[in-house]
Amino acid sequence: MNFSVSGGNKNAAVNLTENAIGDILYLTVNMTMPSPEIPEPFFIRWNFSASDCCSTWNPSLLDIHGLAFEWGKLSIQSRLASWMPIQSLISKDGKNKLCVSVSDVDTPISIRTGIREEDATLACEIEFFTKPTSPTCNYTATVRFDMRSIPYYDSIYDTTEWWENECGYESAYVPESAKMPMDSLWYSFHQMLDREEILKECRASKEIGLETVIIDDGWQTDDNNRGYAYCGDWQVAPKKMGDMASLIKDIHDIGMKVILWYSVPFMGIYTEKFKEFEGMFLEGSGDDKTFFGLDPRYKKVREYLIGIYGKAVRDWGLDGLKLDFIDSFILKGKSLEPDEKRDYPSLEDAIHVLMTEIRASLTAINPDIMIEFRQSYVGPSIRKYGNMLRVGDCPCDILKNRIGIINLRMTSGKTAVHSDMIMWNYEDTAENAALQFASILYGVPQVSMRVDKLPEAHYRMLKYYISFWKEWKDVLLDGKLTATNPESNYSTARSALGDKEVITSFTNPVIEVNACETVAVNASMHKSLIIRGAEGKKFRTVNCMGEEIASGMIGSPVTELDVPTSGMTFIK
Repeated sequence: MNFSVSGGNKNAAVNLTENAIGDILYLTVNMTMPSPEIPEPFFIRWNFSASDCCSTWNPSLLDIHGLAFEWGKLSIQSRLASWMPIQSLISKDGKNKLCVSVSDVDTPISIRTGIREEDATLACEIEFFTKPTSPTCNYTATVRFDMRSIPYYDSIYDTTEWWENECGYESAYVPESAKMPMDSLWYSFHQMLDREEILKECRASKEIGLETVIIDDGWQTDDNNRGYAYCGDWQVAPKKMGDMASLIKDIHDIGMKVILWYSVPFMGIYTEKFKEFEGMFLEGSGDDKTFFGLDPRYKKVREYLIGIYGKAVRDWGLDGLKLDFIDSFILKGKSLEPDEKRDYPSLEDAIHVLMTEIRASLTAINPDIMIEFRQSYVGPSIRKYGNMLRVGDCPCDILKNRIGIINLRMTSGKTAVHSDMIMWNYEDTAENAALQFASILYGVPQVSMRVDKLPEAHYRMLKYYISFWKEWKDVLLDGKLTATNPESNYSTARSALGDKEVITSFTNPVIEVNACETVAVNASMHKSLIIRGAEGKKFRTVNCMGEEIASGMIGSPVTELDVPTSGMTFIK
């Protein structure tokens, strides 16, 4: 590949050094300046043959996967607090053509690709320093170009290992509690929280196998109009919650752990602390009318937030925190102007220090503390601070939830990957409701339904799916996850561990059996599955409530089995 360099500071020199190891090219990028300056954006560009390139993949793409135009490139916008610098071009048969990644996952970087009409090549570029950072006179990063003809997901897995093992992004410890099903109260309660109703919900959800409750937005305010105008003091709303420490003790007595929600950046205009922090807000990080985003470049901001979280964990006995909206730290407008009162000029550096100190403070209190983040703050740096990564909000959306789960699993190593909270309409059929669960099997389930108010069929379905997930948890979470047809938002997914596997049909009804013991889950609208490679094995088929509806022997190399929507067949 022929690389060109453009942009950057007037006095900057950018040098490129290539080192090829087989079909992987490592490009060292070194930018130097005579004296420290805030780096201006610079570009590395190259062209890549579009021969047999079919689709584009990066972890932020949840629907469109084409090759795009040169003038409308598909891109990944990466920084410490959002996504990660990786983008792949994939062949028609699911093989890697080019997987581009950057060793530096903290600096704001964008990778972009799009078709050149003139010569049927892909115009590719990496932009460094898409957002202002600290002044420097030297910057070095390595760009990894993986051109091996291997399954696309293997190139992504290898990149994740490269970040961990060679680039120094070691992930946080994951306690077993972070890998157990949870009841989140957001969609089921929103801000309409009530102490007795929470306890009632916890008793019902514990009975069906949910092990942790996430108490979301609303505990800190009596206002129920949504928004964040009352965020920032983080004092308990006594009319709703009573005494928080005693509530958590009551939940612990039920046998559940407790995670509490905080919006990290936001400070609302109706809080007591608002006036105290005026002048320490980031322009555009809130709505700049009813709530504002705190600027972590100020030591006072960091100390306040660290103190709030530590006090809550210590005084209330919390098992975890849901730290929200970290990707809402934005640098623009007046916030770009210097201020000698800040001890960090770079927003990315300040976020790193804030999250590092939060992690250290909380683990000193509770080494098994659970800390949840959600898309888009899910990259290698974020995995140093938290141990739960959740799919971004997608209520009732089985498509986005399944895509988000698979994308996260491929880029998150051993960090616990969680679904967005599954929910459905109480009037829907049990089979359709079960699709919400069947679509997120390869992550830790979060449920956001009032368990105590479920129709009987829904209750039986949910109880069965939770019990199934727990029984097969090791295979589902620890097995190697592979997924076909990324250009079609994945037609099947498979997780295999040892001699067991779970395969989910999303659109493709063909199930290739490759293990001694197989579970085939029908998360499609097909009413049957086509089983290959299981001749001579026994099968048992159940509906979405776990009720057996058929059993027998598979008598031929290719067999069509009736499996209802959200049902599954066990083959061994």
